[in-house]
Amino acid sequence: MTGDRTVVIEITRIEAAHLVGLVEQFVELLEDTDRSGAPVEDPAIARLVPAAYADDDEAAREFRSLTQSDLLSRRDSDARIVLASLGSDDLLAEDIELDDPRFVEVITVRLSPDEMRSWMRTLAAVRLVLATRLGIDTEDTHDDHDARFGIYDWLGYRLDGLVRAASGAS
Repeated sequence: MTGDRTVVIEITRIEAAHLVGLVEQFVELLEDTDRSGAPVEDPAIARLVPAAYADDDEAAREFRSLTQSDLLSRRDSDARIVLASLGSDDLLAEDIELDDPRFVEVITVRLSPDEMRSWMRTLAAVRLVLATRLGIDTEDTHDDHDARFGIYDWLGYRLDGLVRAASGAS
C-alpha cells in the first residue's frame, strides 16, 4: 500500500444512503458502549476490542483498561469521517419515489490517504459487527445464497475495492 494516494470512489446514491445508515447505527452502538475498560457485554463490541492476552485474564483486563476507550474513540472518529465525506444530508430527498432515477445516480467521493484509512477501518469494523450479529465466525457459517448476508458481502466488496485502490492494484 502506498499510503499517499488520493482514492476516488464512485458509488450510487442509494448505496451511499445505505452506507450512511449503517455507519450512523455503528456510531450509535459506540456511543452506547461503556468505555471505562470494563469487560464489554455485547459480543459485537467485544470483537472490536478483542483480548490482547487470551491466556492471561489479568493481563488482558489491564490492557483493556488502558486501551479500550482510545480504540473505541478512534473507531467513532473514523466513522464520523466516513459520514462527513459522504455528505449525508443531501444524498436522498425525503420525497423521492422508489422508481426515481436519482437512486442510481453515481456520486463521486474523493478520499485523502487519511480519509481512506478511516473508511477502511470503519467498513471493516461495521462488517465485524454484522458478522457477529449474523453468527458468522468462519467461512462455513456464511451462506452466499442467504439474503441476510447481502449487506455483509457488499461491505466486503467495497472494502476490497478500497484496499486494491490504496495498493495501486486494478
